[in-house]
Amino acid sequence: MTVAVFLASLLGAMAIGMPVAFALIVCGLALMLHLDRFDTQIVAQNLIIGADNFQLLAVPFFLLAGELMNAGGLSRRIVKVAVTLVGHVHGGLGYVAIFAAVVMASLSGSAAADTAALASILIPMMREAGYNMPRSAGLIAAGGVIAPVIPPSIGFIIFGVAANVSITQLFLAGVFPGLLMGVSLVIAWAWVVRRDKVSVFPKASWGERLRAAVDGIWALAMPVIILGGIKFGVVTPTEAAVLAAVYALFVGLFIYRELKLSQLYRVMLIAAKTTAVVMFLVASALVSAWLITQANIPAELAGVLAPFREHPKLLLLIMMLLVLVVGTALDFAPTVLILTPVLMPVVKAAGIDPVYFGVLFIMNNAIGLLTPPVGIVLNVVSGVARMPMGAVIRGVTPFLIAQVTVLLLLVAFPELVTVPLKWLRGR
Repeated sequence: MTVAVFLASLLGAMAIGMPVAFALIVCGLALMLHLDRFDTQIVAQNLIIGADNFQLLAVPFFLLAGELMNAGGLSRRIVKVAVTLVGHVHGGLGYVAIFAAVVMASLSGSAAADTAALASILIPMMREAGYNMPRSAGLIAAGGVIAPVIPPSIGFIIFGVAANVSITQLFLAGVFPGLLMGVSLVIAWAWVVRRDKVSVFPKASWGERLRAAVDGIWALAMPVIILGGIKFGVVTPTEAAVLAAVYALFVGLFIYRELKLSQLYRVMLIAAKTTAVVMFLVASALVSAWLITQANIPAELAGVLAPFREHPKLLLLIMMLLVLVVGTALDFAPTVLILTPVLMPVVKAAGIDPVYFGVLFIMNNAIGLLTPPVGIVLNVVSGVARMPMGAVIRGVTPFLIAQVTVLLLLVAFPELVTVPLKWLRGR
């Protein structure tokens, strides 16, 4: 009955068009009434506690870094480096999109921001070169969802806070799986583009490549500084976010000089609005999360999944399928915030490494950004490319299959996450 109240109140509130953050509060109120523990102070206290977390300071700074990176010319230079390297091969602009997506993922951690930047730069180039546009838009969308997996990842920060798991360990564990997602896109793109007749760029000389690399060195150095600082303990993830924002601001203003002082207000306003949405979601989620625990819903779910506890891989597969289905109807952050307090007790009871689970969970939620009807990344690409959503959905299908295949490989072979993590830890 408790689970029915939880689902009915949450889904019912969203069905009438209520924003997810308010739906989470309504869900909490419904659970309080059901448990006969109605007290408005519980709502107020948990809202405050939910937002009062030092680690969440990383969210606004990484979002700001992403906006500064796009406005300051860092994104364009990353694309230019990739064009000089692979622009001359058949389907080269697709490989440029993948390379740029992986590099940009290590700068901002925001799938929507990275996708918008890549689409605005590459879609016109791909259209002029004769590429299949739905497929090209689908590739850029699929590349964009690598951002929540490769650190710095806003998704890992939210999950780490909600699940009480080390964000530093999550960051390090996400590096290799994120690169695998990029490799899967390379393979899928090579397969689908092999028969297309597209024009290519003239092969760049080594001198042109060197000049592009020198021009882009400040942009390419940013992920090295951030990840290196986290790995060697120089900065925490929160401090790394501040470092990324300051670095992007400095490079945009004084090195590339494409970021103007007059643009700073607009850039900061965009980052502030996005931060407000994310932080209110996190605060609202703690209300429902506290009441989910009080209502003993995790224990009920653990009882349902108890027969699979002796088979961790099968249990993981079932949970991943659940997350994949939920991800078709909910956006990234709400899915993470709603399911984390429900699933984590089951994960711990089954003896599954929380960091390993966190990587799979966030990757799965990232893939959910590509699945209709919500699919926010699909909406971003559709808007930038001025293309019908149906065409983008058809175009993204082979790349969606590639990303899901990587997820299943990680479920089947945990070593693909745990072994690189041990190496990055230095032990």
